[in-house]
Amino acid sequence: MKNKALILCFALLALTFSCEQQSQAEVKMVSPEEMQSLLEMDDVQLVDVRTPEEYEDGYIEQSQNIDFRSPTFDDDIKKLDKSKPVILYCKSGGRSAKCGEKLIKAGFEKIYDLEGGITHWKFKGKAIQIQD
Repeated sequence: MKNKALILCFALLALTFSCEQQSQAEVKMVSPEEMQSLLEMDDVQLVDVRTPEEYEDGYIEQSQNIDFRSPTFDDDIKKLDKSKPVILYCKSGGRSAKCGEKLIKAGFEKIYDLEGGITHWKFKGKAIQIQD
């Protein structure tokens, strides 16, 4: 009888911990091809976290620029809609990864990060826009 109770307790603990892990948001890395498919969704938010100067040199269409290094960055990301997916990118992936961590802490659940940043996007022959 003790063995059955012990097994039941372990099963409940395992189930509890697995459910907790499933409910935690995480940042999903996506390839340029996967990101292009995600961009076809109506409700996706594409965020370029590079500096305004980098953004002016070329950006992915439909993106909005929220500078990761800006002193207002934490307030700026709170203006995004938490109920909609967010795709992040920077030059090569470092800043967007840090931004993803901040979005998780802010309560966002669907977060995607472009693997290799805009550098990889361009390498794969994907289009960029230049500000006039």
